[in-house]
Amino acid sequence: MKIYTKTGDGGGTSLFGGTKISKDDIQIEAYGTVDELNSFLGSLIAEVDDEALNQELKSIQPILFDIGSHLASDGKMPEYLPALDIAHTSKLEKAIDRMIDILPPLKSFIMPGGNGRIAKAHVCRVVCRRAERRVVTMQQNHEGLDNFVQIYLNRLSDYFFVVARYLAHLDGIDEVKWNPKV
Repeated sequence: MKIYTKTGDGGGTSLFGGTKISKDDIQIEAYGTVDELNSFLGSLIAEVDDEALNQELKSIQPILFDIGSHLASDGKMPEYLPALDIAHTSKLEKAIDRMIDILPPLKSFIMPGGNGRIAKAHVCRVVCRRAERRVVTMQQNHEGLDNFVQIYLNRLSDYFFVVARYLAHLDGIDEVKWNPKV
């Protein structure tokens, strides 16, 4: 099977269900940004040696694929889409709470960085926020998108922020705090 089809050479693509749209449509932006997030997440996973956190991060990747399939759908074949489970959001909240319990209280804004894997967690956070913004725009223009997607991405960006802080804690690195007076 060839990987290239040449069907997109003119700037169009097909949604799951067959509808053809422009590659710069907000729907393509939304699922493309979720795909980008999943790639950055893969890069973060490669840097995390804490087995429990590594497995937790890996469990997010298929959820992002599920979300992407919903975002890439034209709604004509909903029976083929994977179920989206609100329990995934609760799982993120529990993970956030678990990590926050061992972290020092947050008293200022944190600058992204510290080391490579902390920076990658922050990149995941900001790409996730962009995906959320694209989904919000898409929801304004398309009917029928499950509200779970926006809620999950909102919580996931919070999760990545806490993961960055948690990695700094594990690595014994002081967080770089923003000082607006400098």
